[in-house]
Amino acid sequence: MNTLVVRPTRVRTAGVRQQILLTAQQRLMILMLLFAAAFFVVSVRLLYFSLFDTSSGHGAATAFIPARADIVDRNGVPLARTIDGYSIRVVPSKLLNNRQYLADELHKIFPDTPREELLAKISGPRPTYIRRRALPDQVAAVNAIGDVGFDFPREKERLYPQLTLAAHVLGFTNAEGHGVTGVEGALDQRLTDKATRGQPLALSIDARVQGVLESELSSAVANLEAIGGAGVILDVHTGEVAAMTSLPTFNPNKLTGSDPTTRRNSVTYNLYELGSTFKPLSIGAAIDDGVVTSMARRYDATAPLPIAGFRIRDSHPGRWYNVPETLIESSNIATARIADELGRENLERLFRNLDFDKRPQIDLKERAFPLWPRDWGRVTTMTTSYGHGIAVTPMHLASAYAALVNGGIYRPATLMKLGDKAPPQGRRVFKAATSARMRQLLRLIVSDGTGKQANAPGFRVGGKTGSAEKPGAGGYRRHSLVSTFAAAFPMDNPRYVVLVMIDEPKGNAFSSGQRTAGWTAAPVVRKVVTRAGPMLGVFPDESRDVDVSELLPLLRRGEETH
Repeated sequence: MNTLVVRPTRVRTAGVRQQILLTAQQRLMILMLLFAAAFFVVSVRLLYFSLFDTSSGHGAATAFIPARADIVDRNGVPLARTIDGYSIRVVPSKLLNNRQYLADELHKIFPDTPREELLAKISGPRPTYIRRRALPDQVAAVNAIGDVGFDFPREKERLYPQLTLAAHVLGFTNAEGHGVTGVEGALDQRLTDKATRGQPLALSIDARVQGVLESELSSAVANLEAIGGAGVILDVHTGEVAAMTSLPTFNPNKLTGSDPTTRRNSVTYNLYELGSTFKPLSIGAAIDDGVVTSMARRYDATAPLPIAGFRIRDSHPGRWYNVPETLIESSNIATARIADELGRENLERLFRNLDFDKRPQIDLKERAFPLWPRDWGRVTTMTTSYGHGIAVTPMHLASAYAALVNGGIYRPATLMKLGDKAPPQGRRVFKAATSARMRQLLRLIVSDGTGKQANAPGFRVGGKTGSAEKPGAGGYRRHSLVSTFAAAFPMDNPRYVVLVMIDEPKGNAFSSGQRTAGWTAAPVVRKVVTRAGPMLGVFPDESRDVDVSELLPLLRRGEETH
């Protein structure tokens, strides 16, 4: 027998339905009020922390701040950054396998480390590192040995993704993560401070231009069988360094086993007698001080100049030279005569105004103090005018040439990107009219003189060669030259100084048997300007040039320049 249960129909009156709706609305309103209150409390709390919480750490906010700030070039290209890396460590007391066997296996993985050194590490009494900054395949290979005595701690690792690019500018860090040399060392506090390390440090270096300078200079150093080289590209109006290189170089990612001497920055830390590149500076001072009032006045360079038991000579037979010819022919004798008239006080004042008596102004710790003459007599005045008897860094000379061509204002060099910041005010070293005259003369040296091989079509390069014998025991070494070309472009409105120095080039087939700057350093400048000019916003224009029409009639045409 089946029983059928029927649910009776619920009958609701209009009043009951109204009551149910009202109750539901009240409950919904209460829920909304509770949600709004909770939202308000959370918002107030967040606002409080953002405005008034000064406790260290800030919780998750600092979780994304690197232990050390990244270093980037002026366009944001990463040059140095901190990553999480692996190290390989051994705890000898926990090793299970035979030490001789382990040393053999480790030597297969690390052939650059002597087996005896590895054996000593795994046989020692205390835990020690087998390899810091180990590669992933090295970690995997050691792990595959299968011994519990090896562990792999994660550590902060400084990585230089561009390898050797701008190595001397960047420098490197030690095992504790502190900067040692370069920008890493000079700005260690800025790179590690909690308040600033969250923002990348932007350098004035342009990685593209840096690559051009390094490739062209390293090629020349190799082809000329030289012992080294230096190069710098400098903005003449701001002092920003667009590129700086020193050769030989090193890889800051792989310091172990590398030659420590390669870490010297020859641009800022090595001193050189830079020879005839000083001549435009000395003649500029003579024009500035009214000693040279006419470009047509001639000076006797027909024979060596005797002075106090010393003879000033030229490298080639001479004649009477006017001022443009003195620079075009690079006459020591004529320059010395001009400096003699200028006098010690005026020439010394120029060199001091150019900071030749101080360490170079640049954001690095590796800065050499110049070799300043002890006894500044008449002979010293004459020899320093053509770059002998005084030794400075290539950085000194680059900053001096910037002042010579930019209208006469000396500004310190910097490796920091200025961006929207105004450049330093600087100080006047040459009159604006003198600077304009020197731009003409420097252009003539390239178009008609010893710097012809620096002539990059359309870029209006101007500059001066310098080939100086290196001092040694008992005097100067005739077969050891420092060959330098100091240039600027475009000379009708200078933007950049380009300085290239090659240390002890050999006269071989690559340089047509010549060792002097006109054959060794000048061609490097031409190649660098041609490639890097457009990257720096300077494009070739053969319809423009410096107006040298008033000087051309003063030159003796048809004669070979030296």
